[in-house]
Amino acid sequence: MEKNEPLLSTRRFLPMFLTQFFGALNDNVFKQALLLVITYGMIKQQVSDIGMLNNLAALLFILPYFIFSATAGQIADKYERSLLIRAIKTIEIFIMLIGTAGFLLGNVWILLLALFLMGTHSTFFGPIKYAILPEILKPNELMSGNALFQTGTSLAILIGMILGGAVISSAGGNLIWISLTVLIIAVLGYISSRFILKQPITAPDITIDWNFFRTSFQTIQYAKSLPLVFAILLGNSWYWFYGATYLTQIPQMTLENMHGNENVVILLLTLFSVGIGVGSMLCRKIGGAEVNIKMVPIGAIGLTLCALYLAASLHFVPSSTDELLGISEILNLGGTYHHILIAVTLLGISGGFYIVPLYTMMQAYSPRSHRARVVAANNILNAVFMVSSAIFSIIILSILNIDIKILFCITAVLSAIFSIWLLIKLKSLLKIAHVSLED
Repeated sequence: MEKNEPLLSTRRFLPMFLTQFFGALNDNVFKQALLLVITYGMIKQQVSDIGMLNNLAALLFILPYFIFSATAGQIADKYERSLLIRAIKTIEIFIMLIGTAGFLLGNVWILLLALFLMGTHSTFFGPIKYAILPEILKPNELMSGNALFQTGTSLAILIGMILGGAVISSAGGNLIWISLTVLIIAVLGYISSRFILKQPITAPDITIDWNFFRTSFQTIQYAKSLPLVFAILLGNSWYWFYGATYLTQIPQMTLENMHGNENVVILLLTLFSVGIGVGSMLCRKIGGAEVNIKMVPIGAIGLTLCALYLAASLHFVPSSTDELLGISEILNLGGTYHHILIAVTLLGISGGFYIVPLYTMMQAYSPRSHRARVVAANNILNAVFMVSSAIFSIIILSILNIDIKILFCITAVLSAIFSIWLLIKLKSLLKIAHVSLED
């Protein structure tokens, strides 16, 4: 292969990229559809607290990462990964059949079960997709590959939210169309997985420990024995706490603070996703091809300042109107509404700056024989932080009944404190490892 051949034109990268893309797309079509049918009362249930139900949905999706990630990492290191991916994508089709039953029966609890199973599916796919990148890419391609992965994920989130919302909005309450949509995407993901090249087995002799809790503890302990890697994992996990706190609240924020309809929810989530994609690609352009953390401080500053900007903008939203506002009304009103749109976009760009270098460093500094298990440790920590985010948000919003703007401000301040600690820690550990921050 020629040195400058675009990664998306290669057999070694494109099928993996598409499989990841369709998986993220289906996650977001399904989650977006579920949030909308809950928030806007398309499925009537006994639970009247919309915020509680939305945060419960977020918790159920991430809970499998906490329970199953360590075992998933062992499996990904022990067996051939392309075969594992095809098996996982087959299971996704069956999970979407359960989701279809939930939509057609109008039963939110079946839908929440399908959401939990989708989280389980993603848990077993996660260690494979990130451990496979250093195997299929050259060292000087790793930053570009991660940038493309993050951009692809952002596009999948964007398209998924638009598609999920559009299908729900245009179907007139007929949920058969969203059911067909998620089933078709699952099939496309399986088809793309058929073209992934066979991968080397990195640790065929390990014994799978099916005691999830013991394995999780051992996996975290192993990651802690690698101080630089563990600090990187904590940085990754904080991003997921931060992102989950904001993204989960966007439907409720749109309805209660902006007085917008479901199309405005889609607009905000679209701007956030576009921002992440732009930030990811700019991170590669500005930060260079070599593994480094040059862009992380910029991203960290942006995550704090833009969150405060968003909270301040929400404070000046006019009083509620008799009818919910649509996208055209939001755009025409301008003023405070435009500031909210800008703040959400800048949050996404800052997130791209922050997360791409950290994921690349995680892969570059993990031992090859344990790479999938390091990714599993990352997923466990991500899950802990995201579950903590859901609990944190439930306490602030539902139990203490504190305004969502205060939640955003508290999260911004916590992000500043954590980021200062992280950057000091990484700088120290990189010096010990004889790695220059200027490389």
